[in-house]
Amino acid sequence: MENGATPLSAIAESFEGLAKLVCSFKDSSQQLRLDVLCDACSLVSVLFSSLGLAFKFAELEYDSKVRDLSEASKKHETLLTILDDDIANDTVKAPGSNSRNLRRVRQGLDLVRALFQQFMSTEEYSLKEAASTAYTQVCAPYHPWTVRMAVSAGMYTLPTREQLLLNLNETNQLAEKKMKRYIDASGPVIEYIDKLYISRNISLDW
Repeated sequence: MENGATPLSAIAESFEGLAKLVCSFKDSSQQLRLDVLCDACSLVSVLFSSLGLAFKFAELEYDSKVRDLSEASKKHETLLTILDDDIANDTVKAPGSNSRNLRRVRQGLDLVRALFQQFMSTEEYSLKEAASTAYTQVCAPYHPWTVRMAVSAGMYTLPTREQLLLNLNETNQLAEKKMKRYIDASGPVIEYIDKLYISRNISLDW
């Protein structure tokens, strides 16, 4: 596989396309299609699987939520329509609801963004330290004690920095460029999703 066609390349390119799209919206009449978001989000799963047992919880939860949203996209065209549907049915925060699934997928995107930021902060920073910091920032506040303990134990099974790059078929220099592209592109997408919830007076602290 050529460096230009690695999983990280596909993720970076896909989210740059999403960011360009949401940044082009002039008003609320323009909305992001749910199937378009799901297509991009499905590419991120390979990152969780590359991290091994420590992030198995994230991989399983993330994958199932993306699949559920992909199925929902057959009925709901945009992200906003799933929120409005759940608001109408009083199921916004109900387990398995589309609105809840979207929150969890958004959290997964943010977890990857934070992990990449930590990974790039210094070459001496181990993957365990980077992943632990990212998890503590993004997911830990919303996970019960049992999940936090399981994740903490799993951190010791993470691959080395070198092994992760090998798993992703990347060199350190090229990987960091692609990670930076994802960090920059995922920001506007995550912000767009958050603003949809805020526009419907739905808090973000769950």
